[in-house]
Amino acid sequence: MRAMQVTAYDQPLSEQELEMPVPAAGEVLIKVETCGLNFGDLLMIKGTYQQKPDLPFTLGMELAGSVAAVGEGVTDLAVGQRIAAYSGLLGLAEYAAIPANVCVPIPDDMPAQDAAAFLVAYGTSHVALDYKARLRPGERLLVLGASGGVGLTAVELGKLMGAEVIACARGAAKLEICRAAGADHLIDSETDDIREVVKSLGGADVVYDPIGGDQFKAALRACNPEARILPLGFASGEVPQIPANILLVKNIDVLGFFWGGYKNFKPQVLTDSFKVLIDWYSSSKIKPHVSHVLPLDQANEALDLLRTRKATGKVIVQVS
Repeated sequence: MRAMQVTAYDQPLSEQELEMPVPAAGEVLIKVETCGLNFGDLLMIKGTYQQKPDLPFTLGMELAGSVAAVGEGVTDLAVGQRIAAYSGLLGLAEYAAIPANVCVPIPDDMPAQDAAAFLVAYGTSHVALDYKARLRPGERLLVLGASGGVGLTAVELGKLMGAEVIACARGAAKLEICRAAGADHLIDSETDDIREVVKSLGGADVVYDPIGGDQFKAALRACNPEARILPLGFASGEVPQIPANILLVKNIDVLGFFWGGYKNFKPQVLTDSFKVLIDWYSSSKIKPHVSHVLPLDQANEALDLLRTRKATGKVIVQVS
């Protein structure tokens, strides 16, 4: 079978011909149809991601396809069944043997391109806001980096969950995208004082922060008592040092959150979230935006669309 592998760090993927994997006990063999690409894939290529697999490895965190074979002990999935999965790796191969407990059945009317565009972006925001932050209807949600891939889904899901959403992004064009996704209030991170604007709106109950740096500091000082802050990443390049005295005085929770880690120690958190999200998709409440679809042998070009920020939506590799 064909697979696109990382054979050396910081180098283009190499197309390899590999033996067909055999599912072990508790695993299923998936005939991969589509694979969604993510910023984390670029970090894996560089060797700087939170998890560093041994070389060589097959890239591709999220995939959609159908069950081709089941391993011993697998009773809840059947050959021919369509699934989506956050596998962490292996998506850029024609077949992948992955744990059955990370797979979620998908409806017949959900295209494989949508399914592979769905899990990381929506899953990250849903688990963050629902499972970790316990976002409640009527609360005020501040989303930093709101026009980015996960930020925009946080705006969309926050609104769907009944929150009053404040979106913070750079420039009028990106803020208009946030407004279209459901944001109630807009903050231009280039020209506005984040702290003052949020406080004038009544303060933040939940902060969703993939940025870090000065924006984290401003958001922290605009939090209401018993607010919850989710540091998801540090796109600013600065990991904020958190003053514990402010947490103490305001009874604020800072909740560390690495979505992909749940695959290893509590995968049901992810699969439960996926089931909710797929139901919302089937009800036409959410729909991923796919901007590019490229074949497997053009996976490097697909990654370049992320690397150069030319993609305006999800980049999908059509594997088979």
